[in-house]
Amino acid sequence: MPTIVVDVMPKAELLDPQGKAVQNALHRLGVEDFGSVRIGKRFELTVEGAVDEALLEKVRQIADDVLSNAVIEDVVGIEVVE
Repeated sequence: MPTIVVDVMPKAELLDPQGKAVQNALHRLGVEDFGSVRIGKRFELTVEGAVDEALLEKVRQIADDVLSNAVIEDVVGIEVVE
């Protein structure tokens, strides 16, 4: 069964307190390789049947309306994983 993966991230212009906490923890551990960390959400939608353009359009709409908060988040990726 195919799976559609939707990735949602906080808008770039907003603070990401979770990402900042992880970044600070990495620095405390001596890991200085990363300038910043941002934390998002990943949704996996398992499909019963074939994935076509109509279904992908439905997923785009669901991602915008249900899976993300358009005020503070962007849908950054939708991909089909077989």
